[in-house]
Amino acid sequence: MDHFAMMARFNRWVNALLYGSVAQLSDAQYRKDIGLYFGSVQATLNHLLLVDLLWTRRLRGEPNGATSLTEILHDDFASLRKARVAEDERFVAFVDSLKPADLAKAIRFKPILGKGEFEEARADHILATLNNHQTHHRGQVHAALTQAGIEPPALDVLYFLEEIGAAGKPGTVRN
Repeated sequence: MDHFAMMARFNRWVNALLYGSVAQLSDAQYRKDIGLYFGSVQATLNHLLLVDLLWTRRLRGEPNGATSLTEILHDDFASLRKARVAEDERFVAFVDSLKPADLAKAIRFKPILGKGEFEEARADHILATLNNHQTHHRGQVHAALTQAGIEPPALDVLYFLEEIGAAGKPGTVRN
């Protein structure tokens, strides 16, 4: 399986697992500032969705629509979870649509803060950054779950690959 296609599917899989564990938090635990970089689990998960939307829109050449990296897109967990699932599906489809030449394209975008335009060297570097960014903040949520007394799921790529099977069809997850 192509690396970026695999990682898009891993992202979808791991978000489903993580959100399943987060659903065990009370609303107060979900919203409480516990010292994560963005404060709460709620703010951290909203930030992850916002940044995913921001960069995928930039990759597609669309306006990003964001004005702040701390914006709460969905105040309640159920709405955020639904939006996360929808974005993960769109992201898998988007990555599947990319051709090798698309990955090497330079991407121009306007920053959220500041003026002017920037150009990233390559689309594949943006995709790699997204994967790293997601892992970073999911790790914070994972730690928050542990602190709340909830045993978080194992979120490693190898578990994903085991789940879909050695010959696994991309995107197929056994239940």
